[in-house]
Amino acid sequence: MIQACCHRLAFVLLAAAAGAAPALADPLPPRLQQVLQAQGVPEQDVSIVVRDAITGQRHLELNADVPRSPASTIKVLTTHAVLDELGPAYTWTTRAYATGPIVGGRLQGDLVIEGGGDPYMIADRWWRFARELRNAGLKSISGNVVLDRTLYEPQVEDPDAFDGRGFRTYNVLPDPLLVNLQSVDFNFVGDGTKVQVVVDPEPVNLHVQSTVKAAGASCRGGLAGVTFTGFDDDPNRIAIGGRLSPRCPRLSVRRVVMDAPSFAFGTFASYWKQVGGRLEGGMKLGVRPANATPLLEFQSLSLGEIVRLVNKHSSNAMARTLLLTLGIERRGAPGTVAKGEEALRDWLKKRGLALPELVIDNGSGLSRMARISADGMAHVLADAYGSRWYPELAASLPLGGLDGSLRSRLADVADPSRVRLKTGQLNGVAAIAGWVVGDAKRPLSVVVFVNHPGAQHGAGQAIADAVVRWALQQ
Repeated sequence: MIQACCHRLAFVLLAAAAGAAPALADPLPPRLQQVLQAQGVPEQDVSIVVRDAITGQRHLELNADVPRSPASTIKVLTTHAVLDELGPAYTWTTRAYATGPIVGGRLQGDLVIEGGGDPYMIADRWWRFARELRNAGLKSISGNVVLDRTLYEPQVEDPDAFDGRGFRTYNVLPDPLLVNLQSVDFNFVGDGTKVQVVVDPEPVNLHVQSTVKAAGASCRGGLAGVTFTGFDDDPNRIAIGGRLSPRCPRLSVRRVVMDAPSFAFGTFASYWKQVGGRLEGGMKLGVRPANATPLLEFQSLSLGEIVRLVNKHSSNAMARTLLLTLGIERRGAPGTVAKGEEALRDWLKKRGLALPELVIDNGSGLSRMARISADGMAHVLADAYGSRWYPELAASLPLGGLDGSLRSRLADVADPSRVRLKTGQLNGVAAIAGWVVGDAKRPLSVVVFVNHPGAQHGAGQAIADAVVRWALQQ
């Protein structure tokens, strides 16, 4: 887990090596000093920048040039860059091909599905993909479903590597054919005497073994008494055990299961059957033959819509997909993180943004290596404020006390439109970056990075929210 205090000397040396000027440090307003003291966080573990987004006038700066972990606030940089380069109307395309003739609705060959990197192929849209194939006259597939995932280089990263919780959706890796974030909802439904497990969506190749026992009368612990067990020798199998009161209302938990291609195939096969289709073969991984016949082109949501989902709900897999997409569009397929970073640095140079301390890593902020200074992030925000797609980017950020990751924060702000902030949190990190409109009706770029042990347990949020309230009064 991130321990910022252990890295601070390295941060200072890095800034010095990059030729950075000494950190600007304004005396903190008394109220902010009180908050830091109450939370037990020293000033050296905090970076703050509050500047006029148009003129650059300084209102407050503390340790502005110290590179720190930004957590998910780095998504502001990723989404701004991709919007500026590709435009809000950009879309991804998932394609289907036939390797043989279709006679009487029966495909005499394989169905090839070519992943296009759609960041938001949720279950409903994947069902529509199957339905549109059926509406095109296809009734039966005699061969296999061949999944072409060559748009990206094969993933070598382990989803468990970050924190050992690969079953959580925030750890899902991007894939050219990522369906429903590779996750299902396990619904536990009691009828007073027994507990039934309902899986949604339900891949045909997922084998769920439930031995949950109906016991007890209390529902206070939720699903604490339920266990999930995976199997290394059969990733398509999961065992659910434990005890749960059959009198509880329906309880649900979302978990990542299987691997990306197995999940995509399993859910497609399930939906294909639901829409009246027949599949005689199984799943294969391969490359679309050059002579395959096009059957369907299925368009994603627009980039403008995707960016809103990325920032409002802080989707790591979707943000990582954006960086891979930028690399493909500027450096060619197959997509890699390295190409995405190269393309992003080219964009920074084109925009005149010098961020020598920047470590972008995968572009999502789910990283122990990502680094940027509060000064650097403030320059990104100023650049974004003056950009042509600012309205789309601003609309993607959570609104204070209203939606996204700010739904339960800053609820006392009378006008939520005055607070548009991306939040970020990791072990030892709490951060915000975005725009606040002060009492003088001026737009302010606001950045707060707290890198301190335990910052994620409320201390960082208290400090960040205090800075926002101070900015609102300017």
